[in-house]
Amino acid sequence: MSEAARKEGREAALMALSALLGARLSAAAAIREAHGRDESWHAVAMPDAVAFAETTDEVAAIMRICAAHGMPVIPFGAGTSLEGHVSAVHGGLSLDLSRMDRIIEVNTADLDVRVEAGITRKVLNDYLRDTGLFFPIDPGANATLGGMAATRASGTNAVRYGTMRENVLALTAVMADGSIIRTGTRARKSSAGYDLTRLLIGSEGTLGIITELTLRLYGIPEAVRSGVVPFASIEGAVDAVIETIQSGLPVARIEILDPLSIRACNAYSKLALAEVPTLFVEFHGTEASVAEQADRFGAIAAGHGGQQAEWASKPEDRTRLWEARHNAYYAALAFQPGKKGMVTDVCVPISRLAEAISGTLADLETSFLKAPIVGHAGDGNFHMLLLMDPSDPRDLAEATRIHDLMVARALSLGGTCTGEHGIGEGKIKFLEAEHGPGVGVMRAIKQALDPKGILNPGKIFAG
Repeated sequence: MSEAARKEGREAALMALSALLGARLSAAAAIREAHGRDESWHAVAMPDAVAFAETTDEVAAIMRICAAHGMPVIPFGAGTSLEGHVSAVHGGLSLDLSRMDRIIEVNTADLDVRVEAGITRKVLNDYLRDTGLFFPIDPGANATLGGMAATRASGTNAVRYGTMRENVLALTAVMADGSIIRTGTRARKSSAGYDLTRLLIGSEGTLGIITELTLRLYGIPEAVRSGVVPFASIEGAVDAVIETIQSGLPVARIEILDPLSIRACNAYSKLALAEVPTLFVEFHGTEASVAEQADRFGAIAAGHGGQQAEWASKPEDRTRLWEARHNAYYAALAFQPGKKGMVTDVCVPISRLAEAISGTLADLETSFLKAPIVGHAGDGNFHMLLLMDPSDPRDLAEATRIHDLMVARALSLGGTCTGEHGIGEGKIKFLEAEHGPGVGVMRAIKQALDPKGILNPGKIFAG
């Protein structure tokens, strides 16, 4: 298609969208810029316009218009992704689903809830509190649940409760041609046909636009105990994690922070932790069971060079502790004002986690860049926050070098280039190294479901 024909098609699409949406279609520069970026270091790529949808039927109507005119559509939730997922690298329409934020039904007896995709996890849990139930997936950011499903998010609770893949029972999605499909049921298992639910989970808006979700819920535990345990070495901390998992201790969260992360968190969150490798842990259960679990974990930690744990049972103390962990990204940015964060993650088999982290720390010792490391140690996933100036060619080249070494090491250890951030536009070059000919199958699925290539183009695959 010529550039003139493409421009004519987009103008026609915008006219039709304006007639459909009225003031809920915006071409204001500030709104377009806000929808052309996420929390990552990637450059802003603005859409031609932003549409604010309010129903699944409306999303379907928008997709039919865009499909008819070949206009790209980029789903947008809260903009908290970390690999450039929402940037409009080919222009087009940013489809904002944040107004689709209803809780449709809560089924307390069956421990599930049906919601629209634009609701955030914190809003959902605030609503659920009086029911005695909660949704456990916690990626840190107050992301929308649709965005969390699209990126197959996980976070600090994944070691006990799993990821979005395990906690979405069913969903509603609008496909590239504007058709609406509903996948899965509220039943806890099924062997009926292809698993379209999990095909769409993690597809990053490239196969369909998720508009509703049916999610698993869990009972709020009677008692929660959180603690901080300093270690003499990264290896000792990881060995304690491995023994904890292998012993069957039902840990709810177990996070690792390197000394630089602790230093940044101390400064940002007004803590006074020892600047050494540290585990943040949490147990859920009854008062008796969490006390027993904490004692058993303390003994395991001591056997690997862990010091005396500091435990917090009061909600306000636990909240302060986990807010400090969740704010590690902002703590790192504050550590070097003016820098941006090239935030990346990998995941390896848990037995190789110490090797992966130690190797990355060794790489950083040869670098002029600073990069705190934090990780979801219980499932072998860790993050590096490279502090750099993306407009400085020297910084960018060095950050890319360290980042690529980290990913190559993870792949060589039997791991993945991304445990939870997704591919987006930032990790496209690693997909083939990880999946080989499997990428061809992924492309074939994309071509079958989105033959015009209008759903979030430039993500997962190049082009």
